[in-house]
Amino acid sequence: MYEKLKRYWLPWTSPTPVDKLLIQKHPIRILYTIPNFITAGSGRVLANIAERLDRSKFHPTVCVARKGGNIESELDSLGIRVIELPFTVEAKPYMGLHQRARRAAGSFKPYQFDLWHSFHYGDDYTEPIIARLAGAKAWVYTKKNMMWGGRAWIVRSILASRIIADNHDMPGMFFSRFGLHNKVRVIPHSVDIEHFKPMEVNKIKFHQDHNLPGGAVLVGLAAHLLPIKGHYLLVDAAAQIPDLHLFFAGRADDERYKAELDDQIDKLGLQDRVHFIGFVSDMPEFLAHMDVIALPTRKRGEGCPVALLEAMACGKACIATDVPGSRDLIEDGVSGVLVSAEDSSALVSAIQYLRDHHDFRSKMGRNARLRIEEAYTIDREVSAHERLYSSLLGAEYSQR
Repeated sequence: MYEKLKRYWLPWTSPTPVDKLLIQKHPIRILYTIPNFITAGSGRVLANIAERLDRSKFHPTVCVARKGGNIESELDSLGIRVIELPFTVEAKPYMGLHQRARRAAGSFKPYQFDLWHSFHYGDDYTEPIIARLAGAKAWVYTKKNMMWGGRAWIVRSILASRIIADNHDMPGMFFSRFGLHNKVRVIPHSVDIEHFKPMEVNKIKFHQDHNLPGGAVLVGLAAHLLPIKGHYLLVDAAAQIPDLHLFFAGRADDERYKAELDDQIDKLGLQDRVHFIGFVSDMPEFLAHMDVIALPTRKRGEGCPVALLEAMACGKACIATDVPGSRDLIEDGVSGVLVSAEDSSALVSAIQYLRDHHDFRSKMGRNARLRIEEAYTIDREVSAHERLYSSLLGAEYSQR
């Protein structure tokens, strides 16, 4: 199979002098691809990059398989076009793959995109084939999660010009074979520190609105209701800490998991201390009301947890599990607390310690904010992407 794919992979070499001459006549035309802005969790990450590119050097367009969502309107207001086209095809049967890919590529050819950057979360490898047939000179994808199912991921990676890894565990875990390590660049996500920052809120009113008793300790988790996020571990912790109130902010994407959580809460008698508040439109305000933010991700780990970045930027003391993604962000005992994955007792101990040591909790929150300011600002993330794009299409781009 790899031999058959060489015709798509090998042409992606450095641009010829003629290519460079033609490309120089216009800013680099970048196509970002993502399934949609409705359910795809990385839509905000994509938008943060596309919106802040140097428009004198880069011209971004976004392609979705299904239109909708507030981010789409936001991009449109900034002059970033969002098109709706299928950017993948069925891989099987292999005999007709080239024909299917060529038909899909025909819709993209008129745009003359120089480079594609995929935020597709899955292991599809037809997209780079379509990109090549559409005339793109490079295809990049961001590895956003810790899923790795088999040879489809390997093929996708072989066909890529570059692979952007969300954390420092990914290169060794996923890209140590077939020379893929040389393609990988670690570029973590970031946060808008002007939007996500410490703020004063009316905590008394919040307590009244939610019928919270005096002395209640508020622990928040901002994540869609999915098993990997470990909500059930916090529910177990609440059963052992009488003054603990949990606030779960996020959509119930997995109905079965939500039902399991409801059953767990009922059996433990925690109906009054676990609050499901759904989608939160003003995340900085929500975070400001919480005493501690927790992200007890299961052992598989995260790509680069944006929820943790946002909480740290807001100056909150955070507890996270010592797994890929989270361990990149938190310096244990300094800018947050890391505990063993799926260990309820360790989570309980960490919450109790931060509850009982207010000054330490405040200092940890300040350190968390400082860490974000130093290493995880959007300007740093955008600059890293601009350098990557320029390096792929010729050194002269960085000088324009």
